[in-house]
Amino acid sequence: MDLSAPLFVSWQLTRDCNLACLHCCTDSAPGRKAPGELSREEALRVARQIVEAGVPYAMVCGGEPTIVPWFWEVVEVLGRGGVQLKIETNGQSFGPSEAARLASLPIRSVQISLDGDSEAVYAKQRPGGVLSKAHAACRAVVSAGLPLEITFAPTRVNIHEAEAVAARAVSLGAFRFNTGALMRLGTAAKLWDRLEPTVEQYAAFRAVLERLDGGLNKKIEYCYTPFTIEEGLREGLSAPPATLLVLPDGRVKVAAPLPFTCADLRQASLAQAWDDYRSAWERPQVREAADRLLAEPERLADANTWRVLDTDLRSTGDRTTRNAVYQETQ
Repeated sequence: MDLSAPLFVSWQLTRDCNLACLHCCTDSAPGRKAPGELSREEALRVARQIVEAGVPYAMVCGGEPTIVPWFWEVVEVLGRGGVQLKIETNGQSFGPSEAARLASLPIRSVQISLDGDSEAVYAKQRPGGVLSKAHAACRAVVSAGLPLEITFAPTRVNIHEAEAVAARAVSLGAFRFNTGALMRLGTAAKLWDRLEPTVEQYAAFRAVLERLDGGLNKKIEYCYTPFTIEEGLREGLSAPPATLLVLPDGRVKVAAPLPFTCADLRQASLAQAWDDYRSAWERPQVREAADRLLAEPERLADANTWRVLDTDLRSTGDRTTRNAVYQETQ
């Protein structure tokens, strides 16, 4: 299918956050903006381009997107332009007024993270977070008539509460429970030896998910495949997703697990970025990097160091270099 625009844009509006979660794939924390994040004017220009390109669906995430001063302007430009929206939030500063404001827009879902079913476990995995606030945010979403998704990132800290969180998602009125193996990205990569569940814990976790998913009176959708980020990458190699992943500084990543950017929305239009993204998947260095990562999953720890992918890139042994100096950030 020759698409003139992506079917989905995942937009990390900021790396800043009001929590410092141990498992965070973007390495977010309070005051930790990414270098060179888009200004209000630049962000609104990107939002207008998404609308003009006819992109049907966009996810606004972070960090914590709702703490960005122009968050509401961005989502209103998108929503009033006809883009279906998914909003990711930790729910710490999200209540009835925010839910009511979103209800005037075409919201496909609001996703809230519940990484524990007890205050102690939740606060340990999400330092600075209060579980009761997240629960209240979930209730506000449902009360406003908005579709609620719950996400759960399993670690050694919380995996024993997975079934309780799934039950909580049902009681809160969520339509979907999203989970999967912990991703070795961002903060999680730094704390991997402390956080990675054991083989036995994962086996028990999968058994719980399969039992719940196979229930005759299932009241919620369980979304846990592809289970690992590596499985998702393998699927992408055979059929690259029609998705643009936009970073806080406007650059576009080839794929979350890979350390390449392929476009810069500060300098290029969304249409050009889409062309660059599609051509990136045809580059040998992208395929080679993906193959190396699949063979050595520990390379995921480097995925948040972003290198510009261009024709000067070439493989040298087991490293990827380029003639010009490249920008990188973490």
